[in-house]
Amino acid sequence: MARVLLGVTGGIAAYKACEVCRLLVKGGHDVVPLVTPGAERFVTAETFRALARRPPGDDVYLHLTRADLLVVAPCTANTLAKLAHGLADNVLTEAALAHRGPTLVAPAMNPRMWSHPATRANAEVLRARGVVLVGPDEGETAEGELGVGRMVEPDEIVRVAEGLLAGSGPLRDKRVLVSAGGTREPLDAVRYVGNRSSGRMGVALAAEARRRGAHVTLLGANLAVPAPVGVELVQTPTAADLEREAVARAAVADVVIMAAAVADYRPAEALASKRPKDRAAWTVELEPTTDVLATIGAETRPGRLLVGFAADEGGRGLERAREKRERKHADLFVYNDVAQPGIGFDATDNEVTLVSARGERVVERAPKDVIAAAILDEVEALLG
Repeated sequence: MARVLLGVTGGIAAYKACEVCRLLVKGGHDVVPLVTPGAERFVTAETFRALARRPPGDDVYLHLTRADLLVVAPCTANTLAKLAHGLADNVLTEAALAHRGPTLVAPAMNPRMWSHPATRANAEVLRARGVVLVGPDEGETAEGELGVGRMVEPDEIVRVAEGLLAGSGPLRDKRVLVSAGGTREPLDAVRYVGNRSSGRMGVALAAEARRRGAHVTLLGANLAVPAPVGVELVQTPTAADLEREAVARAAVADVVIMAAAVADYRPAEALASKRPKDRAAWTVELEPTTDVLATIGAETRPGRLLVGFAADEGGRGLERAREKRERKHADLFVYNDVAQPGIGFDATDNEVTLVSARGERVVERAPKDVIAAAILDEVEALLG
């Protein structure tokens, strides 16, 4: 039996937290409800105490004792901001600061509040710390608006919670190597040839693999977001750096996920100092870089699973992804259509097609942490 701290905050979705509480208790867990004053406007703390079967006269500091998991469902925009910035002005946020185990947050708010840059930044801060965010879902909200903001259903929250508590699965204790970001190939001492990859997708994959119990090494190529907590970060700013580290580390990895946008070409000759600007044209010769994924795929090793990414356009791009998977000896290819606005490079959302010998599956547009979970579900299925 695990001890679960269940934080309930002040949104209309608080009534759904009753079912979260009931399902956790049904699963045999010791549930400690942490109901904020705002949540009590919708559901009383006594309701949760009854559902959690808490005895009378509980320790008033129970929220500060050791717990196996902290769940916040629903989590309002206000509480999301408090969690991100370490504020502790109620029993729930105090517990969050004292908690040293996994944390699961189920956001629920107006769609415009969820899409606000401040809220999305707070969500990114929490993800970078290893907090698991589930949802929000798309649908009609209490005020009648349509959009992304609804709390996911209680059974989905409990399913993810059980996974965090179990800490087991095909990736448990596996050595997972993930590359992320975009390489930059020097032109001179200050200029470079690069791309718009932020590294969000690879970082999300690294965080999700770590959550599933893997030992994760992240090859970071000029990341625009912080690496997840508990992951080994190796800086690989150029294609040559990434090639060196990836080839060496893939030799001992169980799963290799090449999500980084490695430059296809680099300047044939980089200047050691800055080239002064003048009125003359600057002609630069580019030479191809090594295909790192193909290099790793050529060195097949029984039991190792190789995942490649393809950023391309339209149906022809998907055909090329299928061909690349076979030619580069990859087990899984993740195709994203960069012609679609708002997904892929330097975006918080993505939409992908998973291509493997098992067939193809489209993962609809969603935040990149949700896409990462879907990709790793496929990886676990391929691992068997």
